[in-house]
Amino acid sequence: MKLGIVGLPNVGKSTLFNSLTKARADAQNYPFCTIDPNIGVVAVPDDRLDKLAALYNSAKITPAVIEFVDIAGLVKGASKGEGLGNQFLANIREVDAIVHVVRCFEDTNVVHVDGSVDPKRDIETITFELIFADLEVLERRLARTKKTAAADKGAASEAAILSALKEHLESGKCVKAFEPSSDEEAEFIHSLNLLTDKPVIFAANVSEEDLADDGASNPYVREVRDYAAQDGSEVFVVSAKIEEEISELDDEEKQLFLEDLGVSESGLDKLIRASYTLLGLMSFLTAGEKETRAWTIARGTKAPQAAGKIHSDFERGFIKAEVVNYKDLLACGSTAAAREKGLVRMEGKDYVMQDGDVVVFRFNV
Repeated sequence: MKLGIVGLPNVGKSTLFNSLTKARADAQNYPFCTIDPNIGVVAVPDDRLDKLAALYNSAKITPAVIEFVDIAGLVKGASKGEGLGNQFLANIREVDAIVHVVRCFEDTNVVHVDGSVDPKRDIETITFELIFADLEVLERRLARTKKTAAADKGAASEAAILSALKEHLESGKCVKAFEPSSDEEAEFIHSLNLLTDKPVIFAANVSEEDLADDGASNPYVREVRDYAAQDGSEVFVVSAKIEEEISELDDEEKQLFLEDLGVSESGLDKLIRASYTLLGLMSFLTAGEKETRAWTIARGTKAPQAAGKIHSDFERGFIKAEVVNYKDLLACGSTAAAREKGLVRMEGKDYVMQDGDVVVFRFNV
């Protein structure tokens, strides 16, 4: 899974990136300090892996990972060359979802690029810049397509979709609000990799005082949640400053620190949960002496396609999947004991994978 982080300058974007990835991107108190896109890879915390690895005495544990891409802060007019952020928008065209960091705290020591804290205005500023960036891509594609439309029915059909999409964007609406007329049209639109077609997770960046009640008493957070509800997006409340502090702690210290703050999970945990929910993802597990590993798949994925995540040969030569629920396996203490109790199932090509399935794929090529 790949997530792109966007936001205005000085909203805590790079500070959050630093804390999530421990990558130390520059995070000074002035706009445009992030001049190159920062990329960091983060392991998805999953305590099931440690327990399975102990059961199998695994030599290696491989968690699922998330790749974060942090770009320079966007400002109003970025699409016309203002600021630096627009130069790097291409770096987030390939992401699965966008994490939009929104400032929800007052601090006279941290300059706001527009002079005041206003989450709705800030969200709309970024959204319009993404729309303008998409329009630029569409206009170039449409110009090329129109050249062959007269002699090519396929190109003519593509040009009609592009024109409708362009008109939709020009009305100030995101691509994801566009209603395609068919599955084929929807597939074509998704293939364009437009920024406003991507799901959005809003990170409401608050002060330490607003963490305990998850931002419930913060009017700025309420604004973000109201906007997200209308937009069909996810929201998580985070204090980038606190995240940076706890990123330096080990797991035990981190848990004590969170308890002192009155919160049950870190910002990274919240973000992972929000992204898995928004993108409809889950994990199945494989375990053995060599390795215990988590594999991320979309909910509804059938066994052969899940096997293909490990290796294309597994999908091509799929015979069956030997499946046991993670909790059942741990309770029994071994695969053999689980099999004796009838908890290990042999599933075929139509089996829909479930979160926490521990699987051995049988295949022949």
